[in-house]
Amino acid sequence: MGIFSFIKDAGAKVFGIGKSTAEENVERAASLKKVVTDLGFDVKNFAIEVDDETAKLSGEVAAQATREKIVLVVGNTAGISSVEDNMTVEEKAPMAQFHTVERGDTLGKIAKTYYGNAMKYPVIFEANKPMLKHPDKIYPGQVLRIPALDS
Repeated sequence: MGIFSFIKDAGAKVFGIGKSTAEENVERAASLKKVVTDLGFDVKNFAIEVDDETAKLSGEVAAQATREKIVLVVGNTAGISSVEDNMTVEEKAPMAQFHTVERGDTLGKIAKTYYGNAMKYPVIFEANKPMLKHPDKIYPGQVLRIPALDS
């Protein structure tokens, strides 16, 4: 899928921020792997390597949506500014668009921008579960999946 950029200091506080060492990077990778596993994503041979602000992902997932969600979970973590995605997907599908939340954004406003209808916000909310717990709980700097609407 490639390399994705994120805002380093926006996102979930999964691990302490400080000067990176090889040992800290291993601990950060283990913390990220636990977050992905705890969210219930099914990834075969899943591995995460952290090098300072970059997380490198590998493994195999069944669906493109799962792949994108894992990239977002890792990238929307404080201290990570880019994700190198080397995962493979069994079922090929078009990639969703990504949107970086800006101050004043709501899921309705984002839905209006991408779909022309603010009432389509549940599509975006569902596409970002389990990372999003409530449609009103988004924050500036967060990156969201914007899937294509089914015809």
